[in-house]
Amino acid sequence: MVTGRAYIRKVRYGVQLAFLLFTLYIGYEFYQFVLHFKSPGHPFVERPSSVDAFLPISGLMSLKYFLSTGIVEPIHPAAFVMFVAILAVSLLMKKGFCGWICPISTLSQYFWMGGRKLFGRNFKMANYADTALRSMKYILMALFLLLIGVAMKPNMMVLFFMTDYYVTADVRTMNVFAEMSAITFWVLIFLSVFSLLYKNFWCRYLCPYGALLGILSRFGLVKIARNEEKCIHCHSCTRACPSLLDVEQKEVVNSPECIGCLTCVSSCPSPGALDVSLKTGKNRRVLKPYLYPVALILFFYLVIGAGMAAGKWQSRIPYEEYKRIIPEIYKK
Repeated sequence: MVTGRAYIRKVRYGVQLAFLLFTLYIGYEFYQFVLHFKSPGHPFVERPSSVDAFLPISGLMSLKYFLSTGIVEPIHPAAFVMFVAILAVSLLMKKGFCGWICPISTLSQYFWMGGRKLFGRNFKMANYADTALRSMKYILMALFLLLIGVAMKPNMMVLFFMTDYYVTADVRTMNVFAEMSAITFWVLIFLSVFSLLYKNFWCRYLCPYGALLGILSRFGLVKIARNEEKCIHCHSCTRACPSLLDVEQKEVVNSPECIGCLTCVSSCPSPGALDVSLKTGKNRRVLKPYLYPVALILFFYLVIGAGMAAGKWQSRIPYEEYKRIIPEIYKK
C-alpha cells in the first residue's frame, strides 16, 4: 500500500546504502594500509581510524577502563568513541544505529529481501523457537558484560592493551574474512542461508551488540506512538514491520526489537495514526518523520566529532611498531 510517507523508506534505503559503501571504502583503505607492511614496496596509505568500528569488544573494554581510570586507551581510541556514540544514540533515538547505519544490519536486510524475491515470502519461527533463539543474543551479551564489565580489572586491561595481539586486533579481524578458514566459511554459509529465509536472522537471534542497544533503547525519549482514534486497523504497520512486532496493538512501541526503521510509519495509510514521538514530561510530542534520521546522524557524528576534538580518535601506535608486528602475522 502506497502512502504519503512512502518516501521515508526510500530515504532509509539511501542512507543505508551510503553507510555500506562508506564501510566498504574504509575496509579497502585499511587493506591497502596493511599491504604496505605485508608486501614490501606497496605504497603507504594512512590507517583509517573508522575501522575501529569493527572492534566492539575493544570499545566495551575501553569504556570499562575509562570509567575506572578516566583514561581513554591510546591503541584503538576510535573504538571507544564509536562505542560511546552508538550507546548514546540508542539511549536517545532507539536502535536507530541498527536500522539506519549498521552495515551488517543492511546486509541482513538485503538477504531477507532477496529471499522474499526468491521464495515469494519470508518464513517465521514458531513462537517457542523464536523466543528461545532470541534469548541467545542476550546470553552472549551477558557473557561479554560479565567477563569484561565485571571480571576484567583495569590492571589486567593495561597488560592486555600492551600486547601485540591487541595492537593488531583490527588486522586479525580483517583476516577472519580475508584469509577465511573452513569454519568461518561454513558459518557464513549457514548465516547466509538462514538470512534468506528469516528476516534479520543475525540481528534478531545472535547479535549481542544489538541486544545491548535494545535494552538501552527502552529508556529512549524517541519512540513510535499510535493514535487509537485515528488507527483504521488495516494491519499495514504490523505486516510491514521487519522486526515482526504487532505494531497495531501497541500504544507506544517500546520493544527492544524495534530498530527505529520507520517502516511501519511509512506504511500507515491513515494520517496521524502512527508517528515518531518525543517524550516531553508526561506527554509525547509528534515529530516530522524526516527529522528522525537527520537527528540520528547528526547526534551520532556530534559524539564522534567531540572525540576527534578531544584528540581521542587517531591511534598512537607508531609506524615502527606496525612495521614490526604486521609482517609477523603473515609468517607461515
